[in-house]
Amino acid sequence: MQIGRSQGSPKGLRYRVGIIVGAVAVLVAILVAQAFRPAIEPAVAQSPTFGIGRAPTAEELKAIDIDVFPDGRGLPPGRGTARAGRETYTSRCVTCHGPTGTEGPQDILAGGQGSLNTSAPLKTVGSYWPFATTLWDYLRRAMPFDHPGTLTTDQVYATTAYVLFLNGIVGEDDVLDETTLPRVKMPNRDGFVGDPRPDIPVKKK
Repeated sequence: MQIGRSQGSPKGLRYRVGIIVGAVAVLVAILVAQAFRPAIEPAVAQSPTFGIGRAPTAEELKAIDIDVFPDGRGLPPGRGTARAGRETYTSRCVTCHGPTGTEGPQDILAGGQGSLNTSAPLKTVGSYWPFATTLWDYLRRAMPFDHPGTLTTDQVYATTAYVLFLNGIVGEDDVLDETTLPRVKMPNRDGFVGDPRPDIPVKKK
């Protein structure tokens, strides 16, 4: 008579015990996670930065809050003329943009007016930029290229005036400040289409 291996053999028993032990282990892990969750979640809610960094101080915010808008909002007190800006331009800008702003080797700053509708448009400050305040903002933030942010407020006004003078937009002795600069009418002021997004108000002329 042949005797077969019964389901109650040691191997089958070990298999069933293993399944039960595994299930119990998973259940215990779930219960432990649930038990610790109330202690973890409040800590995360109280520290959304996870302990990294800190809120900026008022002085730190002031140092980077330097936006200048087309209508002149954000411009600080100061003044300058193209005559005064010639020295700054010659010492800090001429290497990249040339004596008259047309030579390069970097961006051409002057000229190009009337060329935008041709087959060879030349986009310069004078021919393309719609607002003089944008020039002021860019000079303060990014120029001179090798030492950005080193010009004084009056130097920025004066250099802005000089670049505009090179484009024939202002006179050599016209004073630019936080009041007069936004009033400068750039040649391409009306050359841009409005923003079609519904949350951007359209300024009526």
